[in-house]
Amino acid sequence: MTILEQVQQTTQFIQSKAQLTPQIGIILGTGLGALAQELTIETTLSYESIPHFPLSTVEFHSGKLLLGTLGDKPVVVMQGRFHFYEGYSMQQITFPVRVMHALGVRTLLVSNAAGGLNPAFQTTDLMVIDDHISLLLPQNPLVGPNPPEFGDRFPDMSEPYSKSLIDQSLAIAEDLGIRLQRGVYVSVTGPQLETRAEYRMLRQWGADAVGMSTVPEVIVANQMGMAVFGVSVITDMCIPETLEKADIQKIIAAAGAAEPHLTRLMRTLVSQL
Repeated sequence: MTILEQVQQTTQFIQSKAQLTPQIGIILGTGLGALAQELTIETTLSYESIPHFPLSTVEFHSGKLLLGTLGDKPVVVMQGRFHFYEGYSMQQITFPVRVMHALGVRTLLVSNAAGGLNPAFQTTDLMVIDDHISLLLPQNPLVGPNPPEFGDRFPDMSEPYSKSLIDQSLAIAEDLGIRLQRGVYVSVTGPQLETRAEYRMLRQWGADAVGMSTVPEVIVANQMGMAVFGVSVITDMCIPETLEKADIQKIIAAAGAAEPHLTRLMRTLVSQL
């Protein structure tokens, strides 16, 4: 079965379980699931029940697909995403984005937990992503057969994150009194964290935050013509000169501390779409 046939089969399954046609897709990263509590949920599907869906093996990810409304906007929300370090291919990681598009989604909002490389940042800051670096990823989700339904063979990436959505988010943050940084996100495979030398190199490349997700989904969303908004929660600082040993519990706690601000930002942005 081709990946297009899998997308079609999965889409039909979800449509058979939900009456709602989502316009906005949301992917919630590590420790960032509270936005789901703001939804009026019509349908909840566990990933394991959805044909061809991978399973989230990260303990901090719920592994549920939620369809409902946020405010008055129909949305589909991934409560937990997939990562290359879990053993999935880039095509598997991005499969849900193709399904979202087939369901009717034309705007994708993505969030993640990330390490801060910019000395001006602080732990628990939010950073709106205005560009990314994907060159360290060993695979590309667009490699392989490219049916016309997926979009251009060579998609333009001059504006991977919507300038208008970035401007909206900055205005919202100012109105709400939320500290919102802006910068470049670099994606690495993980699951190990980086060395001091690697953090130094990434900063020299122009990255402001580093994480293990998001970019593959954004590449596919751009290929399919979606408008994308991305935001990172800075859960730890990765400055080589002051680097401390990573503590996953502290990272999760930082994500939890920032989550109310992220939820308010996302909820308000969705209401304006």
